[in-house]
Amino acid sequence: MTGFLAVYYRELLILKGKVLKQAASMAVSPFLFLTAFGYAMGRDHLVDGRPYMEFLAPGLVAMASMTQAFGIASEINISRFYWHIFEEFQAAPLANWQYVLGEVLAAVTRALLAVAVMLLLALCFGVTLSYSPLFFAAVILNAALFGSVAVICAMLVKSHADQSLITSFVITPMAFLGGTFFPLDRMPPAVKAVLSFLPLTHAARAIRAAAFEQAPPVFPYAVLGVLLAVFFGVAVVCVNQARN
Repeated sequence: MTGFLAVYYRELLILKGKVLKQAASMAVSPFLFLTAFGYAMGRDHLVDGRPYMEFLAPGLVAMASMTQAFGIASEINISRFYWHIFEEFQAAPLANWQYVLGEVLAAVTRALLAVAVMLLLALCFGVTLSYSPLFFAAVILNAALFGSVAVICAMLVKSHADQSLITSFVITPMAFLGGTFFPLDRMPPAVKAVLSFLPLTHAARAIRAAAFEQAPPVFPYAVLGVLLAVFFGVAVVCVNQARN
């Protein structure tokens, strides 16, 4: 086994060793959000003619796919700073794009596991949505995008502690402001314009439209695809610089 498959297989072995613990941890935040925001606070509220719980569930799917895909950065940092596995990748006949692709595929796998946990929880709360190919296409695009971002951050940080700063100042605010818990139409125009630049905003819109069986919006998918190509390319450059 060579190339990106070797990188991907290594990450799968790590995930396999703790898959039950990972699934359990992935269920905590969605369960709390569904209970507190969806059931306790928003049970009697409608958003665009739908129960708030139905509005919330696709947003949590978008958030889960983002946070779990970005979580691959922690695995990369552990490999770099503690196990020195990245040094072995440096010595191996492995192209930069192959390394990035292997890590991104691992990030997508983690994200799909988190989404499966989230959808199971939503079903327990009585939320049934449409899970079409467009739904999973948006999830995969979102996960691959933030998997690429994770590789970039992992290559740029100087210590494992620095990674938590990026999560606190970038990922967490985006998770709450990217159209996950509330419709952006209710925000002031200036704030709405700023939030429209967040990748998660477009992911939540695409996932929600697919979940509601609405006409697929082309623009969010296009934005996610373009950003994925850009960040994947930047990740390849960052890996090359880290090797040097």
